[in-house]
This record gives sequence, C-alpha cells and structure tokens, in this order.
Amino acid sequence: MKFTATQIAGILEGEVEGNPQIAVHKLSKIEEGEKGSLTFLANPKYTSFIYSTKASITIVNKDFVPEQDLSTTLIKVEDAYKSFSKLLEYYNQVKNNKVGIETPAFVSESVVYGDGFYLGAFSYLGDNVEIGKNVKIYPNVYIGDNVTIGDNVMVFAGSKIYSESIVGDNCVIHSGAIIGADGFGFTPNEKGEYSKVPQTGNVVLEDNVDVGAGTTIDRATLGSTVLRKGVKLDNQIQIAHNVEIGEHTAIAAQTGIAGSTKIGKHCLIGGQVGIVGHITIGDRVRIQAQSGIGRNVKDDEVLQGSPALNYGDYNKSYVHFKNLPKLVNSITNLEKKAEGE
Repeated sequence: MKFTATQIAGILEGEVEGNPQIAVHKLSKIEEGEKGSLTFLANPKYTSFIYSTKASITIVNKDFVPEQDLSTTLIKVEDAYKSFSKLLEYYNQVKNNKVGIETPAFVSESVVYGDGFYLGAFSYLGDNVEIGKNVKIYPNVYIGDNVTIGDNVMVFAGSKIYSESIVGDNCVIHSGAIIGADGFGFTPNEKGEYSKVPQTGNVVLEDNVDVGAGTTIDRATLGSTVLRKGVKLDNQIQIAHNVEIGEHTAIAAQTGIAGSTKIGKHCLIGGQVGIVGHITIGDRVRIQAQSGIGRNVKDDEVLQGSPALNYGDYNKSYVHFKNLPKLVNSITNLEKKAEGE
C-alpha cells in the first residue's frame, strides 16, 4: 500500500512542507530512514537525524523550524508522536481489512456471522458458532462448538478457541493462544494414581480484552473463568481454571495464576510472577517481576520477592541481604575475639 504526503496530511489534519505527491509504502526509524519510508521526529535528541535521513516523509511538530536544508518532505502536526501512533492504528486497520472466506476451510452449516467477516484458509468453525460484525479470523484457527464471538474481534493465525467460550467485542487474540483448554484437575486414589476431574465450565472474555501469543486460559471446572473488560495479557501466560481477573488489569509475560484465584481491578503484574490458587488479590495492586504470591493481598499493596513482601520492606531487607557475607564475617570475628578473652 502506498500513501502520498497529501493523503497522510489529510488523515492527521497536518500541513505539508515539500512535495505533496511523494509517496511512501513502509515505516522506519528516523536514523534508518530510506527512500519510500515514513518516519517521525518527536524527541529532540534525534533532531540531528532529520538532516541526514533518507526517509521520504517525516512527521514533525508544528513548531519545528529546520536549521539546515532537508531532503525529506515534512508533515507538520500538533503532536508528532500522537499523530504517528494514530497513523499506525489507521495502517493496521487498512492492512487487516480483509473480507471473505478462503479455501480450504470448514464452516458448519449452523455458523452465523455478521458483515465484514474474514476467515483464513485451513480454519475450522464448529456447530452453532455465532460471530459478530467485522470479525477477522486468520488461517489455521480452530473454533469449537457453541462459541460466541462479538463485533470487531481479531483472532490471529494458529489460535484455538474451545467449545462454549464467549468472546466479547473488540478483543484481540494473538497467534497460538488457547482459550478454554481443560483446567488442571485430577484426584489421586489410594494407589497414588490420578483420575481426571471433568472440566465442564467455560471461558468468558469481556469487551476489549487482549490475549498475547502463546497464552493459555483454562476453562472452569464448573462455572466460568472470567477476564473482565479491558484486561491485557502479554505472551506466554497461564491462567488456570475458575480464575477471575478484574477490569483493566495488565499482566506481563510468563506469569502463572493457579486455580480459583480472584484478582482485582487496575492491577499491574510483572513478568514471571507466580500466584497460588484460592486467594484474593485486591484492586490497584502492583506486583514486581519474579515475585511469588502465596497469600491474600489488600487493595493498593505493592509487592516484591518470593515469598512476596511489601515493596518498601523488601528493599530495606535487600540492603542487609547483600551485606550478609560481611555481617557473618563480623560476627565470626567477634566470636573468635570473645573466645580469646
């Protein structure tokens, strides 16, 4: 896809300085710009690069005044960073605006879908699947029986959505994500052998939920595993059966949450955090990376460590911990001195 400076200025409500008909077909960093690319200048630290960049078009703030000759065409806007972000969003919308059903694909006769639907090749849609408007499902996706998907949803290649799952409006499910796998439920007998406990519940993703690549969300044993509206999950996260995550909570990669734990609203959870099952974490909680949470957590706590401590207590303790060898030597020397006396 190619866009001229005039077209881009129209999208951004900006002004063109230079060649209005010059066209671009890709994006670049300002220091790596080349012919046919679009870049932006928002950070003053990168100003020197605008005089050497080979990018065809550069988005700048309206108050930018060049001090040397430029080879790039400028588009002047109120806020270059926000305008570039807006352009990226527009570009993604245009790029992903596919429609139609590719072949080969299996679509059950009972499937219902809205306008603007796209289904990539080698995908499978089971019985009684209901899909809203402007949904894009990329190749090699499996969607089981009785799944409901809302409007404006993106399901990227290789994802699996098991039966009975419910996906709200404006959700994004990235490649390799698995929604609705069986929860890890087994019971031992007197011989130490394990029997599977049937997992008969489902997964519910409310509106505006993002699920990262390779993330797994298990179905409930009974009832639902629920991600409330606005939840954002990074890549390679494990959400166990019957977990509930509150609105607008964000969780970084490689975190694992065990079964039946409830997490509140507006929490921030760092990467590689481990959270045990059957506990409650309050609202607006912040958990630092690689922490281990084994207890209930009150609203607004900030935690670090394994087992996790209050963030301030952890930092105070760490000062002593890193000096532990010196402290041990001091104590040993005092003991020897005392014995000598």
